[in-house]
Amino acid sequence: MFPTHRPRRLRRTEALRRMVSETTVRPEQLILPMFVKEGAGEPVPVASMPGVLQHSRDSLRKAAVDAVRAGVGGIALFGVPVTKDAIGSGGTDPNGVLNVALRDLRHEVGDAAVLVSDLCLDEFTDHGHCGVLDAQGNVDNDATLTRYAEMAVAQAEAGAHMVGPSGMMDGQVGVVREALDTAGHTDIGILAYSVKFASAFYGPFRDAVESSLTGDRKTYQQDPANVREALRELQLDLDEGADIVMVKPALSYLDVIRAVSEQSDVPVAAYQVSGEYAMIEAAAANGWLDRRRTILETLTSIRRAGADMILTYWAAEAADWL
Repeated sequence: MFPTHRPRRLRRTEALRRMVSETTVRPEQLILPMFVKEGAGEPVPVASMPGVLQHSRDSLRKAAVDAVRAGVGGIALFGVPVTKDAIGSGGTDPNGVLNVALRDLRHEVGDAAVLVSDLCLDEFTDHGHCGVLDAQGNVDNDATLTRYAEMAVAQAEAGAHMVGPSGMMDGQVGVVREALDTAGHTDIGILAYSVKFASAFYGPFRDAVESSLTGDRKTYQQDPANVREALRELQLDLDEGADIVMVKPALSYLDVIRAVSEQSDVPVAAYQVSGEYAMIEAAAANGWLDRRRTILETLTSIRRAGADMILTYWAAEAADWL
């Protein structure tokens, strides 16, 4: 009349629960996305992402040092330029906001954390798309690849440890790898945005980078309904030389993270995106969720699904907790 097996025995104390935990989250597995705003004299709060800032050069350096001291594994850097044009010239300008900030951070933190540069044109184009447009106003895949190649070399020379091609152009990883190798940057890694869905969860991010986009990116970002297509994209990036592959967003695509982790022979990253962050912060601010428990539970779920590392706006804070 009594059970022979009692799994609860291993849940009795905190020490027991820690000892038998199957999934762990460590600070070095967390990557902190950061924004730097050109010409800013002081940091500017992002209204739709409480606690997230558009940094000035000075505040960026300080916040990066604090994050590294907390133990984060990396920093993913995004630029917010003052001026934009049709081809995103600021992305390849050595004195553009992102490349200047990369030099700042490489000087400040050296090799203590991995600096990942956003390799995309959307922050720098006046139309807000991730590539250059053709005469009909469509994103020109192959013309965009030329710009990505130039941008990758500029970011490597500015101090990036890894470049993060995020525009979802066909062939982007192969072109970037060839450009880096030809320029002598054979040691610069590629964190490929291999599986990036056309998601509704990117809204607050577009506030953070002051996006100029009208319309959507459904012709190049992936359909949220498709998994086979995601795995095809993954395999292409692996074949083209990706060092790390990524799924974005994370929480609504845990099944995709699992599928990618089972197929990939390189580390897998996942991006806990701005909309995921904003929802939890809003619920916590209203007293509907325990903020710390919810953050750590979501990070654990992403790791449990198969991600080796997580880009999250809570990286520094969670690293302190962990």
